[in-house]
Order: sequence, then C-alpha cells, then structure tokens
Amino acid sequence: MKSYKYILMLILLSWATTNFAQVGKETLDAYLITAAKNNPGVKATFNDYMAAMEKVPQVGTLPDPQFAMGYFIQPVETRIGAQRFRFNLSQSFPWFGLLKAREDVATQLAKAKYETFENTKSNLYFEVKTAYYNYYFVERAIEITQSNKEILEVFKRLSLVKIETGMASVVDELRVELELNDLENQLALLEDSKRVFQTQFNNLLNRDVLATIDIPVELWQDTLPLDKKQVLEEIYNANHQLKGIDHRLQAFINKEEVAQKQGKPSFTIGAGYTIVEKYNNANPSGNGNDAILFPQVGIKIPLYRKKYKALIKEAQFLQEVELARKEDKKNTLETVFEKTNKEFNDGDRRIALNKKQSEIAKKVLDLLITSYSTDSKDFEEVLRIERQLLKYQLAFEKALIDKNVAVAFIQYLTGK
Repeated sequence: MKSYKYILMLILLSWATTNFAQVGKETLDAYLITAAKNNPGVKATFNDYMAAMEKVPQVGTLPDPQFAMGYFIQPVETRIGAQRFRFNLSQSFPWFGLLKAREDVATQLAKAKYETFENTKSNLYFEVKTAYYNYYFVERAIEITQSNKEILEVFKRLSLVKIETGMASVVDELRVELELNDLENQLALLEDSKRVFQTQFNNLLNRDVLATIDIPVELWQDTLPLDKKQVLEEIYNANHQLKGIDHRLQAFINKEEVAQKQGKPSFTIGAGYTIVEKYNNANPSGNGNDAILFPQVGIKIPLYRKKYKALIKEAQFLQEVELARKEDKKNTLETVFEKTNKEFNDGDRRIALNKKQSEIAKKVLDLLITSYSTDSKDFEEVLRIERQLLKYQLAFEKALIDKNVAVAFIQYLTGK
C-alpha cells in the first residue's frame, strides 16, 4: 500500500510548477522604460548628442566685431587741429553661404551623435532582455531541478521500503544517493548563477542589485516575419549604425562645400572716428572738428590656394571612408542576421523536440516506477530516464531562451 502512495506522490511532483509571478511581456516593457531612464551609459550618450547640438550656433555666427583705440603720443598736426585719439570699429563677413555650410556640417555630426545615442539605447534593450531571459531560465532550472530532486527523494524512500522487505539491494539506495548529490551540486551552481544574473539585470536598470525581478510562469515565444528579405531591408533602413554613417557622410559633403567657400574672399566693413584738438592761437574753418571716416571697406584675398585644395581633398577622402564603411557594415549586418536567424530557427526546432521528448520521458518514468514498485525491476533504467527527463526539461527552457534572445538581437539590428 505504501508503494502506491509513493507512486502517487511521484506523479504529482513530476507535474508540479513553481509559484512564479503572474506577469507578461508588459512587465519586461516596463523594465525597458526604467532602464532607458536610469542607465548612466544611455544618459552619457544623450548628453554627448546635446553637447554636439550646441556646436551649431557656435559655427553659424559671424565673427565678433573688432574695436580698436589709438592715442597719438606725438600729435599729428592738421589744418583744423592736432589729432589726439583714434577709434575704429569693424565687422568681418565671410563668403556668401559659408556660415550656413558650417552649420550643416555641425548639424549632421550632431545627428550622427544622436544615432549613437539611439544605438546605445537599443543595445541596452537587448542586454536587458537577455539578462531577463537568463534570469528566468535559472529560476526555471532551479524549480525543475528541485522538482526532480524531490522525485528522487520519494524514490529513495520507495527503495528503502523495498530493501526492508528484501525485494531490493542496498545498492539501489546508494545509487539514488549519488544522483541526489549531483543534483545538490547543480542546485548550488544555479543559485550562484541566479545572483549573477540578478546583479547584471538590476545594474542595467541602475537600481538596487537585490531588487526583486518579476518573471512569468511560462515564458512567451517571440516571433519574426516569415520574409527574411523584408527583415533585412528593415535592418538596412533602420539600423542606427548605418544611419549614423549616412549623417557623417552628409557632414563631409557639407565640409567639402565649406572648404570651397573658405577659398573665396571675405569682407570687412568698419568705421573710424578721430578726436581733433582745437587750435588756441588760430581759428581756421572747422577748427577742432572731429574726423569721421565711414565706411571702411576691406577684403581678405585667399591667395595661397594649396591649403584650400587640401581641405577639399580631405573632405572627399572622408566621404570615401564613410561610403566604404557603410558597405562593410551592411555586409557585416547581413552575415550577423543570417547567423541569428539560424539560431532562431534552431531554437524553434529544439522547443518542439524537447517538449515532445519530455512528455515521452514522463510517461516512461511513470511506467518504470510502477514496474519497480511491484517487482523491483528496471532500477537503473529508472535513474537513466529520470536524468533524461531533467535534461529534456532544461533543454526546452534553454531553447525558449535562445529563440527569444535571437528575436531580441534582430530587434536591436532594426533599431528597436
């Protein structure tokens, strides 16, 4: 009678589930929002972008006006009096469109910084998702391993009953003890891994490393569009690294225009004012009247052309660099996408396989335990199938994680 009670306990334990939080994808979405707000790496790249934007008004403004004052140590005598002081105010003006071209360069470089910020944020989302899935896997692995340990504990007590009745050898108990020791060691390793992933996840959110992480009872399965070409096109159009390259390329096109306009003349307009001292011993017409010189016009002639030609060539070479870099990045992204898509498909296949294998192994284990409880046969087979069941259950969860991580990485590639 005791044997059948143990069998019932084993069947119940084999279907036991842990008391996980009732959460879904919206919980992970909330964690992503928290990470985006709190993560110092994201804040740093955003402030880097804001600093780059402040460069735009710096380069798009006219040079500061120049004011000069002169004092004549030896006064210059004129018909209407001696010159004592001279004041000059002047303003320089670059060639038409130069300031706008400089603004365009700074704006495009700032936009490239913004894409760096967006790429950092997308990469953070990928890291948060990966850490979340890994933490889920460890929790599930602990629960599955603990459940299998409890099955072995009951099986151990069943073997003791069989030993007491003389229907089994003490070796059966020792073999179960060996299996239990292995599971204890595995549980200790999983607990250590759990702390690592908990710390990693909470650090990404920049919060207390001991903060609780809510995970679902069963992890959802993310999917991808069936059309690979469509996904690859989305990567080419939306990837933040490619968009950053495009902005830098446009910046260097504008830089070539800046170099061309710098090779044009610039102009200066100014006014002068001279203070004249009155004659005391004479009274000529206009005696002591100050002199005003307006306007003063100057022109700066860029005579030495080698410098400006070099600036133009530099901008052109930089454009070639970005074009080659973009082509190389697209090739890399295509290779990475193909590899990740393969991992997604492999995870999908392993989910189906290990789910099927787990169901078969459970049935076999129940039958073998029933057989052992009645005639003490197939003891070694019971242990072997129990190990296989544990392996299939863990492999199912790992496949689920691998599939979702692959989707998360492709989402990162598409700038999400």
